[in-house]
Amino acid sequence: MVLLTAKIMQRASLFISFGGLVSTFVTTFIPLWKTMNSDLNEMENWYEGLWHMCIFTEEVGLHCKAFESLLALPPVTLASRILMCLSIATGILGVASTFFGLEGVEIGQGREKVKRALLILGGVLIWISGVTTLAPVSLIAYVMVVEFWDESLPDVMPRWEYGEAMFSAWFSGLLLVVGGSFIFVAVCMGDHEAKQRSKVFSQAQGQKPRTQNYLKTEVL
Repeated sequence: MVLLTAKIMQRASLFISFGGLVSTFVTTFIPLWKTMNSDLNEMENWYEGLWHMCIFTEEVGLHCKAFESLLALPPVTLASRILMCLSIATGILGVASTFFGLEGVEIGQGREKVKRALLILGGVLIWISGVTTLAPVSLIAYVMVVEFWDESLPDVMPRWEYGEAMFSAWFSGLLLVVGGSFIFVAVCMGDHEAKQRSKVFSQAQGQKPRTQNYLKTEVL
């Protein structure tokens, strides 16, 4: 008995991709991409995301303010915002395409070529979604490292450090890439299973005439 079939692989890849998409959506809008704590005032913690900047103090709590001007954004932040939105859009389309291409879903039942094409399209879109999630977070991480070790800045000046959202973005991007890759594996498994069924069917069809001829000979 084969435990891992194309049908199971399709559903597993869709589940992984959907988890990565949800994590990407949440990560895009939370202001925890960067964190900074000043040695001069340890009671203040600064947080920055793609859409908001926040400050946390024990007296006031968490206070956030959205970036007012789109044109005044740093190029890295603007590019990362565009790529994350693109990742969400392609991820939604990829998950929807994969769902309609699943084996057992009634929509498109009997049109195996159409469902196979939907699976391939979903895998490509989900893979693109994963890449467009990993690209901005890696870019921001690189810029932060360069600025952190910039010798032209005074040592007393606080520096931005990695926030929790960056690790979440890396994880969600990896899930999307893995989920999209598994969809391609599921398509290959489905093609192999279809060839096996066709081979068994052709063998069964070839044995029927032999059996009929044998029965005719016995009657004569």
